[in-house]
Amino acid sequence: MIEQPANQTRIAAATVPLGLFVFLVLYGGLTVIAGVLAFKQVQLWPTRLAVESGIFAFLGLVVISSTIAQLYGEKLAQRLVWWGFLPLAFSAALIFLVLWLPASSEMLEYRGSDLNAFETVLAQTPRIMAAGPAAYIVSLLLNVWIFSRLRGSGDGNTLGLMARGAIASALSQAIDSVIFVTLAFYGEFDIAPLLIGQVIAKVALSIVLVPFLITGGVALAKWLDRRHL
Repeated sequence: MIEQPANQTRIAAATVPLGLFVFLVLYGGLTVIAGVLAFKQVQLWPTRLAVESGIFAFLGLVVISSTIAQLYGEKLAQRLVWWGFLPLAFSAALIFLVLWLPASSEMLEYRGSDLNAFETVLAQTPRIMAAGPAAYIVSLLLNVWIFSRLRGSGDGNTLGLMARGAIASALSQAIDSVIFVTLAFYGEFDIAPLLIGQVIAKVALSIVLVPFLITGGVALAKWLDRRHL
């Protein structure tokens, strides 16, 4: 195998579009923070619908993967979804390590409540730890696939972009809820009310927020790419 000269490697790195680079960095961060935010449920005003807060980070993943599919191709978006497991797995390993390590004597004596809160938020059951990645990979790959199929042969206009983003996000988020709630909680209690509420809330957020977020994401990426020229 012939190694690529260092100067050619630097040139290749420098030619990566700035918009793509920025969105890749954001994507990795969002995969990590989504699981932490999910610990809190929020009410969607003015309704009584409740949704776990991780949906806001997850909608960011949907917007970024769709934006990359729109501007840089479906295959690159699919690769991003698969490689998104890397920061997810790495952060999970670090969390397990930190939870396993003993707390300092100072924290045990003076900050016991902080330690309990830390462990409560980060220590999840094995079922929930398995359900999250399973829902992630299926729903985001489905989002990229639906978004790209609805695109057809052309780029379409802004309204078409907004519609494709909303439809792909709503369908993928519904599947995400079914997979996650079923794998995490089936057999422990009646999951029907939780499942129905989560699907309605996530679909509603997808329809209300995603069309504007994705048009903004595409516009931002194009602007960054122009500045990089």
